[in-house]
Parts: sequence; structure tokens; C-alpha cells
Amino acid sequence: MQRTTTGAALALATLLATGLTSGCSVSGDTPASRETTASVSSEAAAALKQDMRKLWTDHVVWTRLYVMEAVADQPDAAAAAGRLLKNQEDIGAAVAKYYGAAAGQQMTTLLKEHITIAVDLIKAAKAGDKTGQKAADDRWQQNADQIATFLSGANPNLPKATVLDLMKTHLKTTTDEVVARLTKNWDDDVRAFDRVYDHILMMSDAISDGIVKQFPDKFK
Repeated sequence: MQRTTTGAALALATLLATGLTSGCSVSGDTPASRETTASVSSEAAAALKQDMRKLWTDHVVWTRLYVMEAVADQPDAAAAAGRLLKNQEDIGAAVAKYYGAAAGQQMTTLLKEHITIAVDLIKAAKAGDKTGQKAADDRWQQNADQIATFLSGANPNLPKATVLDLMKTHLKTTTDEVVARLTKNWDDDVRAFDRVYDHILMMSDAISDGIVKQFPDKFK
């Protein structure tokens, strides 16, 4: 987003300098009109980034609430899980705006698998079932690869290696959060969520920037 805004500002400055040098301007293409166009484009891209950040923030916040309630065997764990699964539908709907309903549904399906596998992982970890934990983690890693394949296939500005690295970091930071909660290491738990949150914003921004770059006409 910052690079896009900076590029637009440099381009505008160049056009202004050219107009001043030539001492004339083309009708309908004044500095004011160019500034308005750049402003509208920046606002549209900023709105997308804000919306995506909200969705992915919900993703990690409701994951955290589910982890806290599930580890403590609280009765509202199921409600938190339900809200978390709804968030995956919301993210899929956001994707559908650019890639169509089928793609949005595919994203929702992959993300719901991401959540249900995490639930299995937490259950196994709580029970001390190392075999079950390893099996769930293997499925989690495979699902991350599928999500990376989907996103990179939909958007050439999101290379699979880059998306996969983002997804694997998301899994790692979330795992650290679960482990800290299970071991009652509350200071580590807080630090782990800070890392989860910082990283998900980075991942969300990468997706938003890729969409803006892929569909420039939608942001004019």
C-alpha cells in the first residue's frame, strides 16, 4: 500500500512538472483532476486493506478465544468455535468479490479445514496424545500448502513460496500460543499472541496488495 501510494505521488509530481515546463495542460487532465483520481484510487485500496485486516484479525482473535475456552474446558468453547467457522465464510465471501462464488466457496472450505484440524490438534495436545498431535499437525501443514496453492493460482502476484511461508509462520505462531496456554506460561502466552497478531496483519496486507495489483481497474 505504501509503495503504491508513493508511486502515485511520484507520477503526479512528474506530470505536474511537465505541465509547468510546457506552460499548458490538456483539457480534462488538470493537476486537480489527477489528484482526485489518485485520491480515489488510494481510498479504495485503503478500504480493501482495512476490510481484510478486520477479517483476519477476527480470525486470530476468535482462534485465541477458542483456544482459551477449550484448554480450560469451558462451556462456551463450542460457541467460540462456531463464530470462528463463520469467520472463514466471511473471508471466503471477500475472496468471491474478486474471483467468483466458486473460488470463494473453495477458500471457505480450505479455511474451515484449517480450523477443524486445529481443533483436533488441541484435543490431542491436551490429552498428551503425541501420535494424534503429529497426525493433526501433518494434516495442518498439508492444508497450508493447499491454501497457498489456491491463492497463488488465483493471483500471480502471490507466489506460492511466499504464501506458503506466510501460512507456515501463521501455524507456528499459533502453535506457540497453544503450547504456552497448555503449559500455563502466561507471559509466553501473551508474547505469543502478539506475534500471532503482528504476523496476521502482514499476511493480510500481502493479500490485499496482491489484489490491488491484479485488479487495478477496480481501484480507480
